[in-house]
Order: sequence, then C-alpha cells, then structure tokens
Amino acid sequence: MSTIVNPTKVITGPRTRWSYANVWEPKSINGGTPKYSVSLIIPKSDTATVAKIKAAIEAAYQDGQAKLKGSGKSVPSLASLKTPLRDGDIDRPDDPAYENSYFINANSATAPGIVDADRNPILTHSEVYSGVYGRASINFYAFNSNGNKGIACGLNNLQKIADGEPLGGKISAEMDFADDDDEDFLG
Repeated sequence: MSTIVNPTKVITGPRTRWSYANVWEPKSINGGTPKYSVSLIIPKSDTATVAKIKAAIEAAYQDGQAKLKGSGKSVPSLASLKTPLRDGDIDRPDDPAYENSYFINANSATAPGIVDADRNPILTHSEVYSGVYGRASINFYAFNSNGNKGIACGLNNLQKIADGEPLGGKISAEMDFADDDDEDFLG
C-alpha cells in the first residue's frame, strides 16, 4: 500500500491541546456559514510539529500562487499574507493556556472524525472538551476572498490522547459535587 504524500497536510504531536472545541455541532461566527472548529495549542517545545506546520504553510503558498495573485500583477510575498500559525505569547498574553505556545484555529464545513488513543470512535460528547490533549489532522490552503488573501487551516480529524484541565473556567459536575460534605438538611 503506497502512501500519497500531501505536503499541505500535518498531523500534530500528541501534546497539542484543544481549546474552543466546537467539534460536535457547527457554529456560526459573525453570521457566517456554520462550521466545526477548534483552536490547537501547540507547545513551542514541540519543534517537530512546528516545523511541519511551517513547511505545510509554505507548500500551501506555493500551490496557491494563482489564487493568491488573483487579478493582481504579482503574487504577494508569504511574509505579507495572513497565516494561521500564531504566537500565544504575543496574541493571547493574558491567557495562561497559550503561554509558551503557538496556536492555530482550524475549521471545516463537515464534521471531523473523532477517535480515542486506540483509534476507536468517540461518541460521547462529554469526552471531548476544551482542555483535552490530542493529535489533529489539519491541512493548509491559500484563500483569496473579498480582498482578503492568505493561508487558512482546514480541520480533518481529531484523536484524543489524554484528558486535561478543562479550559474556560467551567468545571465538570463530578468536580462540583466531589465534596461529600452534605449538610443533613432533613435532620
């Protein structure tokens, strides 16, 4: 079985943390088309994943030059374009979850496949939440829409590797009621 190599596709490392995980129901942002989405928080120490992402962004830029040029005279430089790899220390300085990390917002019009560490489908929605750790299959592509040009990130599939502290300040019902200090209100 031969593997087709797609230079614009990346599988992130297992220490990637998922935030803003809208992976069960598509959500509309600012009245746009509803999409499935997740913010992928990648530790800066995961240099292998970061290098793969940078190479995939470059490949998407090369593949999309005609689209990026559009009706213009030249293709804008990659450095001048909006790209999806962002620095959490710069763009989210007040959020400790993004400290010492890069992040990418990935989305898709179709639902991502979601599996566990053993590649079994996850069907229980509460198993996937903002804060879990896992790998993501993502792809990069050029866009030129309404005067906006750049490289975007598509969401393919997700693999949950480990639970993590929930992000967003909300704790689970199990944690809320873990203290058995019931006052005997009937007594």
